[in-house]
Amino acid sequence: MENRENKKEELYSQVIPAGKRRYFFDVKETRGGDKFVTITESRKIFDNNTGDFHFDKNKLFLYKEDFEKFQQGLANAFSFIETGIEPPPVVVENQDSPEMYRTSDFNLEGSSSLDDINVNF
Repeated sequence: MENRENKKEELYSQVIPAGKRRYFFDVKETRGGDKFVTITESRKIFDNNTGDFHFDKNKLFLYKEDFEKFQQGLANAFSFIETGIEPPPVVVENQDSPEMYRTSDFNLEGSSSLDDINVNF
């Protein structure tokens, strides 16, 4: 029988060094056998009070059913940066009818108390 603890380990991992930041792309598997991706941004930060460095990490969990939408949204953002032309919104099929979302539909400016949460490992 397979050890359940092994399910929490990465099946694949890639580190992208980017100056003071590191991006980690890790593929993991749920107990049910579904694979998902975690994207972690790690920044090295100097603490003036202690004189020590620590790492500030932010993590995003991306599940298989969202891969295509995420990929399209990222491609749209890159395209806008390169061309300055706003691409069409990502269409999300919802139960009864398709919905389109733009970032202007959401308040992304500090609306959540979760914005200030930092997890240090």
